[in-house]
Amino acid sequence: MKLCDQSVKADLLNRIRRLEGQARGVAKMVEQDRDCNDILQQLAAVRSAAHQATVTLVRAYTAECVLSDSSPEEVADALAMALSRLA
Repeated sequence: MKLCDQSVKADLLNRIRRLEGQARGVAKMVEQDRDCNDILQQLAAVRSAAHQATVTLVRAYTAECVLSDSSPEEVADALAMALSRLA
């Protein structure tokens, strides 16, 4: 599946670019010997942002599967496969 909806694609790219910035910020914090609690808090924010990007992509993927001409079994299989990659 490719992202056909340009607004979803733009949203996902924005989320990923923010993640890149957050990850660079965490690296800078480590380089500057910042407090471990501050670094952990930022890593939790990065994880949450990555989760939200994943939710955005899974939602788009689901919409594409549901809107396609696939049978319910094919849709279920595709979703199960996609979700198994997240475990």
